[in-house]
Amino acid sequence: MIDAVAGTTPLASGRDADVYALGSGRVLRRYRRGGDVRAEAEVMVHLREMGYPVPLVHRADGPDLELQRLAGPTLLDALVAGDVAVDGAALMMADLHRRLHALPARRSADPGHRILHLDLHPANVMLTPDGPVVIDWRNTDEGPPPLDLATTALIAAEVAADPTEPLAHPAHDFLAAFLIEAGPVGSLDRAVELRAHAGPDAGARSARATALIRALEPQ
Repeated sequence: MIDAVAGTTPLASGRDADVYALGSGRVLRRYRRGGDVRAEAEVMVHLREMGYPVPLVHRADGPDLELQRLAGPTLLDALVAGDVAVDGAALMMADLHRRLHALPARRSADPGHRILHLDLHPANVMLTPDGPVVIDWRNTDEGPPPLDLATTALIAAEVAADPTEPLAHPAHDFLAAFLIEAGPVGSLDRAVELRAHAGPDAGARSARATALIRALEPQ
């Protein structure tokens, strides 16, 4: 476990982890509640070997992931700033799903299963000079690709359906465009189950989000 970051200010903080600069083009992603990052690191190493855009993993130890430092904004920041159009963001997200789901599963013997991200949204895509890179593989699993697409739609819809959320309007526009690119959403009930513990009032948020997805889905 790296102790050099103790007392320093994180570069970024998410729901579960903080990210610290280490120098030499590296960052440390440390999970606040501990855990073991080896499974997450193994998936990222595998995907990078298969040509999928993920950060280079330098080291995995307990709750610590030492990763390549990426240059560029998140897709969310670029979308809000108007540097990326909504349709372009939706197309990029759908393409990242398509590329990921074209790769075979590592463990599952089910021919319909693929590696799933299960938290793939604009804040987890970095726009680097070499193209988009997908970060935060904490929730990764294997299963049917529609579940991954449904989870992306559900996350966007939870924001879009929240009248108190400052990003509700751009999230609504992104969701509508993403649904056009992704097509009809299957496995939505299962996606709701997976997010049942994603913060307070999860049930009510998921109900509003599901209704919005069904209303916006192309017929």
